[in-house]
Amino acid sequence: MRNLFFYGTLRDADVLAMVLGPERATLTPAVLDDHVAMAVAGETFPIIHAKIGAQAHGLLAENLSDEAVERLNYFELGFGYELRSLAVRAGARVVQAQVYFCPPGLFATDGEWDFAHWGQRQKPLFLEAGAEFMAQYGRIPADKLEPFWAGMRVRALARIAGRATNAPAVLRKTHKGEVETIAMQRPYLGYFAMEEFELRLRKFNGEMSGPMRRAVFASGDAVTVLPYDAVHDSVLLVEQFRPGPFARQDPNPWCLEAIAGRMDADESPEATARREAVEEAGLVLGEMERMFGYYTSPGAVAEYITGFVAQADLGKAGGSFGLEAEQEDIRALVVPFKAAHATIASGEANNAPLLLSLQWLAANRARLRRLWAGEQGSVA
Repeated sequence: MRNLFFYGTLRDADVLAMVLGPERATLTPAVLDDHVAMAVAGETFPIIHAKIGAQAHGLLAENLSDEAVERLNYFELGFGYELRSLAVRAGARVVQAQVYFCPPGLFATDGEWDFAHWGQRQKPLFLEAGAEFMAQYGRIPADKLEPFWAGMRVRALARIAGRATNAPAVLRKTHKGEVETIAMQRPYLGYFAMEEFELRLRKFNGEMSGPMRRAVFASGDAVTVLPYDAVHDSVLLVEQFRPGPFARQDPNPWCLEAIAGRMDADESPEATARREAVEEAGLVLGEMERMFGYYTSPGAVAEYITGFVAQADLGKAGGSFGLEAEQEDIRALVVPFKAAHATIASGEANNAPLLLSLQWLAANRARLRRLWAGEQGSVA
């Protein structure tokens, strides 16, 4: 039986229950003197640093079983943490307990961690991603799983957004709560995941179906943006290699596309579009307008895309871009709208985000030119 001191996300009852599973812990409020919990930049969890005169408030978990410690270590040590034994104060008692420390330099910090703020803003995402992480306990070693944490956060964000979806049901029926999940597993897990469901659903005749299996490629939600220069009536497209056409053995697996990217954990769709425009085209966008939201291939893919058009000055735009860390090699090119739209008929525009974006712009081009360029009358 062992004692541990929790200063971060494990102070939360829901997170602790998610990690411990069937195990239980006896918890007491406690303080670790001369230490402070620091927020990890760009993440939803803290690390702890020594700081004379500071106090790290948390919980003392006493007499933990070996299985409980094993589950806690799986959750924490896979991220590079290590255990150190220190004295913590629990009321009038001083108790030796182990504390999860992060080796110096592993994470950049962003000020002191605020547990209450985390609970209000970041807990749902952390809990959702953490549940996917802990679902691999006993299957995949934690140190092999840590590189996939970013993908888990992206998928968690998508599931949270999916549950909040409130799209109209005018022509289609309302089927909320009419699908029963019997079992779910992830036979493939990387930055993306393959999820297999065994499920039953209520049919249109009112009866429940028999069990059925369905596989889904889970990549998380994404955003696209088509920069439009209303003054010069031109758009910016990007060209890059795509593994999808390559896997299909397309002889030219480079695609013309709208700017696109996965949503990061703390970003709105608009913020994602602006970030990706800088990364993929060195472009600072002006006013933006949401065009649409859609599932790319709902029979087999969980991806949901939000598409934008954005006001942009494309006079000096174009060139080579992309993040070296992601091995991106992107060509940004400025094209007159008519030439871009002609790629639909020619077949050179061969992906749904670009096709939909160009068609939407064709239908709204006159309005946007009046709005963003002050043009009057019709647009040829």
